[in-house]
Amino acid sequence: MPSTQQSTESARINLRTSPEAKALIERAAALMGTTLSGFMIQNAYEAASRIVADNETLVLSHQAFAAFITAGEDPSEPNDALRALMARR
Repeated sequence: MPSTQQSTESARINLRTSPEAKALIERAAALMGTTLSGFMIQNAYEAASRIVADNETLVLSHQAFAAFITAGEDPSEPNDALRALMARR
């Protein structure tokens, strides 16, 4: 979860769900020994962290990474299409 320090600030999130989903989430929270809010915050935060990391991280194979580095260190000469594009600026 965010910081291990306790914050005095809080923000409210309101949710609506089916009675069945609420009962299941309450049961899971009880099994984990936490409150419903604590359970939902922890799990939503972990899921959000994974989703953000998955969308902000680029994973390349060794071959693709080597090609990327080579392209940056030894760029090819501009072709006619690139020259035409840059001339429009």
